[in-house]
This record gives sequence, C-alpha cells and structure tokens, in this order.
Amino acid sequence: MLFKSTCALVVTGALLIGDVLGYSPFEKFAERSRNKGRRENAKRSNAMLNKRASNSSSFRYLTNQTEPYRVTSLPDVPFDVGEFYSGSVPIDASNASRTLFFAFHPTTGDPVDEVTIWLNGGPGCSSLEGFLQENGPFQWQSGTFRPVENPYAWTNLTNMLWVEQPVGTGYTQGSHKATTQEETAQDFIKFFKNWEDIFGIKNYKIFVTGESYAGRYVPYISSAMLNANDPTYYNVSGAMIYDPSIGSDYAQETATSVPFVQANANLFNFNASLMAQLDSLDQSCGFADYRAKYLTFPPPGVQPAPARTSEACDVFDTINNVALQINPCFDIYEVNQMCPLLWDVLSFPTELEFTPDGATTYFNRTDVKTAMHAPLNVDWEICKNGVLRPDTSPMSIEHVIPQVIEATNRFLIASGDYDMILITNGTLMSIQNMTWNGQLGFQEQPATPIDIEIPDLQYAAVFAENGAAGLDAGQGIMGIQHYERGLMWAETYQSGHMGPEFQPRVAYRHISWLLGRVDTL
Repeated sequence: MLFKSTCALVVTGALLIGDVLGYSPFEKFAERSRNKGRRENAKRSNAMLNKRASNSSSFRYLTNQTEPYRVTSLPDVPFDVGEFYSGSVPIDASNASRTLFFAFHPTTGDPVDEVTIWLNGGPGCSSLEGFLQENGPFQWQSGTFRPVENPYAWTNLTNMLWVEQPVGTGYTQGSHKATTQEETAQDFIKFFKNWEDIFGIKNYKIFVTGESYAGRYVPYISSAMLNANDPTYYNVSGAMIYDPSIGSDYAQETATSVPFVQANANLFNFNASLMAQLDSLDQSCGFADYRAKYLTFPPPGVQPAPARTSEACDVFDTINNVALQINPCFDIYEVNQMCPLLWDVLSFPTELEFTPDGATTYFNRTDVKTAMHAPLNVDWEICKNGVLRPDTSPMSIEHVIPQVIEATNRFLIASGDYDMILITNGTLMSIQNMTWNGQLGFQEQPATPIDIEIPDLQYAAVFAENGAAGLDAGQGIMGIQHYERGLMWAETYQSGHMGPEFQPRVAYRHISWLLGRVDTL
C-alpha cells in the first residue's frame, strides 16, 4: 500500500421475499443444493489439503541448509501449511546485522523453474500483508473469523517469495539510511543472491511483482537485476505492479480526484454545495484542462512538470477529510467501505490503524515470530514511518519501467476503480507521459473487455447452503485490458488498492498472463 499519515459502490440490501410470501424463493431446490454444496466443498478442501500435506521427503527445496527456515505450522492456521519457509537473510553474507525477511512457499502445482517475488509498498509496509491477505496459500482478511485456504493462491502456479524490504520494514534488521531507490535495489539484489544460494536456485526465470509504492520498488529492483547482467541469478522475465506509484502525485491524485468523486458520488454522499465547489476548483485550478489535453490517445506530447499545488487547490485532502467526517469507516484504499470498522489481524482495516481491546497484531505475537523464525526483539507493524524518507529517485516512468518493458516485453500495470490513493485515470495519464519502445504513451485508448469466466471457489458452499448454487458462477466483464509494445494495461472493476485481495479471480488472470500461461487477460 501507499502509506501516508492520515487525519490522527457496494450498497447491500435484502429482498425480504420470504417474510412476505412465507417461504424462501430458493426453497424448492435449497436442500438439494445444500447437500451438493457440502459434498463439493469437502472434495475441494480435501484436494487442496492433499496438494500441500505431503511427506517432507518430497519437498523440493528442503535441505540441510534450508531446514532452519522450514515452517511446520502457524498459530491459528487450522490446516497443513505444506512446504513453507521463512526467516532472515543478510544483505551482505559477511554482515548479519542488516537483514531482509522473507516468506517462501513453493508452488503446489507442477514444479516450475521460476520465482515470483511480491513486494508491498509504503515505503515501509510489510509484504507479509500480501502473504496473509492477498495472494498467499491462505488468507485472513479483515472481519473474518479465522484463516481460510485461498483457492486463487498464486502458489497454484508459481514459486512465491514475499520479501519485507527496505531495511526498517517489518521484521528486517539494521540501520535504514537509504534515500534512493538505487540504494535499496542494490540491497535487495544482494539479499536475493544470498537467498538463492541458500535454496540452491540458479537459472530460474524471475518475475517481480507488487503494489502501491512497489510501483517504484519493482521496476528499480528489476532494473538493478538487468544491469547486473547475470542471468544465473537475475533472469528477469517480466514484472507486474498493482495500483502503483509511478508518476507524479499531481497526475495520480490531485488532477484526477474530482472526476473520481463525481463518478462515485453515491459512495461519497457529498452535498450539492461541496460538489459544486469541487467542480469549480477542478476548473479554476487547471485540473480539467490538464486532463483534457494529456489524458488522450495518442498523447500530444510530454506533460510539463506540474507547479506545486496551492493549499486552496488541495482538493485531494479536502475530499479525504470530508469523506471521513461523513463516513468514519471511509477507506481511501477502497472507497466502497462502510461501517463498522472491522477487526483486522494486521491492525490496518482502512486508512486508520485500529486494534480493538483484547486483540493482538498477528505478526507481533511471540508464538508467530517463533514459528516463522523472526527476530523476537522486533516490534512488528504493518507500516513503519521513516523508511526511505525522503526518496529522491526519479519517477519510475522516466527510465526504469521503460527499461524493464523493453528487456522483457512482459510488463503489466493494473489499477482498481475503487482506489482513491492512486486513481485509475491518474495512473493511465502517467502512462501517457512515458516513452517506451520508441513511442510516447498508448496510441489507442484501452477498450478491450476482461471477461472473467473463472467460477467462484471461495463462497460456493455458502451459496449452496442458502439454496443459491450456481448464482456465483463466472463474473463476466470485470475490467478493461490493452496491450502495446510490451506493456499490458488492466483496469479492474469493483476493486480497491489491493487487487489480489479485492478481486482475486481477476488477479489470478493477471498472474497467469505474466507467467505466460495465457496470451490475453
């Protein structure tokens, strides 16, 4: 996530047909569906467990060197975790005082000679969020009772490596004085080479993925790997970033925030006076003219460096502050979020940090640290202040994203339409300010639909037990895709900032494309 200090539409309803008519509209087939759902759910759960719960002698990466990193179980996770490793690895092999922390889960599918790296953003936010709440083999999301298996886990397809970085993040150890992406990228590739040596990995395809501020991490790390010119360790084969910080705050937040509110007016519930004021500022501050000129296909030219936004024109913060006033549970990462403020095992259910009385933050528990071979003396937080502040490196659209696109011709940028911290049209306008493979921006406006035919595997049993089996089949059109000159753009409907969490079936298609398993989204 993009971590900023804060200030301190799905509209659901019920058709009460049963109350009126005295029976459920699904009653005629409810019992049959319930029984079928229970049987199918049991088969599905057993199949997933069987894929993971094999004899350790079959574990591909278990050696005397990796045994100290092996995780045999996790507190409150009520099923076999399979082949799973985590722990600290030094950045410099001869200096154990500066380490990054990893979680590694090999694929549960057919063995593949590839590693897919996942990085969360911040700067200073832990990638264990991605592991536990987004694309890992199991999930424990906000407001849920306990961990559940993730049928859309990326480990179905690829060997997954979640890394906490830069130093200062999560369980990492050591001083964190870096002020550039170049510095932290060098730390990462040194760590990664040491990690590969421990796990006996060489000549693998490497895919680098992440979200939010990882829109800077991912391309800078990929660039550092390419520049190392060592395919034995750094065979970068593609990259993917969700809701990424790639351009200016002006483009990705300020200049696109008013039309974002207008498009989602029922979720914000602003009065007519405020909406008129925002529209007036959109015009008088030059945002509307800027979009009209530069959010076009093909673009007219390179966008000028924006002037510093005056306090009077700070529509972005105004919107966020008023939204929180109206809806205390408003979430800048997913604007369709309504009250109550849910308990979250990572203590970050919205843009507000929150741990209810009697609750604990999962990765700060001693039993969890012990199980994951984490340093007991580190106070784990999902996001820590002071990491990579300031960050003086250029925007990633300037050099490093073009370099990675041109080297791999397999780069995906995705954005969720309910994300306000990094707005979809702002990200698209940033792409229109980027030159790669000889041209500036997309030459054609994205328009090809993304049709998700993947069935629901998360809630099928619940639907069946409520007599609604089959209603949760393929989702249909869930976004827009567009591919030009090595870059794939994916707009995702009904998703917030954390794409793999909010729309896992769509994200599963994304990762399938990145890995070369499918040709289009």
